Amino acid sequence: MEIWINPACSKCRSAVSLLDAEGADYTVRRYLEDVPSTEEIQDVLDRLGLEPWDITRTQEAVAEELGLKEWPREAGSRERWIVALSEHPKLIQRPIITAEDGTAVVARSEEAVRDALGRR
Repeated sequence: MEIWINPACSKCRSAVSLLDAEGADYTVRRYLEDVPSTEEIQDVLDRLGLEPWDITRTQEAVAEELGLKEWPREAGSRERWIVALSEHPKLIQRPIITAEDGTAVVARSEEAVRDALGRR
């Protein structure tokens, strides 16, 4: 199990605390420093069953600079979104936990973290 976090994020810190309290075996990935490749983002999207725009933080300043809110949300634009997430990792919603069963969850709530823990 791996968790993608930004240590400055309170939801990330809460998720890590819960994983620790449950004695989970996991690896922390500080994705702003260890930036995921487009292939890794694609893999996580497949595991989540989501599209790139579903995990994009559109309120970030860089999202506004790029005009993301105006980008088409369709299959033909998928790669463009994935490249933007890789080039600007701050846009990636957090935390994301990749579960042992090959799935993943956006773990913004205690319930989502517990869901990931149950996917062993």
